[in-house]
Amino acid sequence: MPRRLNRDFRTRRQTRAAVWVAVWGVSAASGVARPAAEASPAARLDQYLRKFESSYSNVRSLRAQFTQSYDWGGRRRVESGTVAFARGGKMRWEYQEPKKKLVVSDGKQLWVYIPEEMQVTRASMKSSDDPRVPFPLLLSNFKLRKAFSRVEFADGASKVEPQDQVLRGLPRRGYEDEYREVLIELTPGFDIRRLVVFSPDSSVMEFTFGRVQKNLSLDPGTFKFAPPEGAEIIDQ
Repeated sequence: MPRRLNRDFRTRRQTRAAVWVAVWGVSAASGVARPAAEASPAARLDQYLRKFESSYSNVRSLRAQFTQSYDWGGRRRVESGTVAFARGGKMRWEYQEPKKKLVVSDGKQLWVYIPEEMQVTRASMKSSDDPRVPFPLLLSNFKLRKAFSRVEFADGASKVEPQDQVLRGLPRRGYEDEYREVLIELTPGFDIRRLVVFSPDSSVMEFTFGRVQKNLSLDPGTFKFAPPEGAEIIDQ
């Protein structure tokens, strides 16, 4: 695979960096639950994650606009387009700028098509662990604390909007070589506004999302892909 594509699709690279949830917890003193104003940081986090999970319990599909940036070695690449997700690990990323690119998954296979080069990369979802995967996992009720060794509030992290909340996820054992940490910025309504993945090689991949729409009726063909005749196919 060309080195440029490897930067986008490293095996288990930036893991399923994004968006998951955990269980409700209540801190107690002397057998009596503390008032909300006195809740411990752990209890606040548990409550927040539970609300986050509940907000997606009935979401079946999602569409948004996105901007993706990738910084490495003093260089920066920025791309943008639209994305759609559905339960079952289905997704479709349509990159428009600076050039067209298509990323499609039916939940089992992942296809990456670059029209300008007539090149298709094909991989199984399990082997790809692509950084674009977090939303399908969220729609499948994936739990944040199963994805990371620790989840915490990142109160000192920068925000797009001051009213947003930022979470930090740290890698599970065996994933330390894949990423250092993941930041997830959430709006007051629990929409994912930003996802940032920090890698051990000091590279940073960031996604920002806007115009998020939920529970749209999406054509089943949205998540299917047939390689164009004559395209080079690379299996990963």
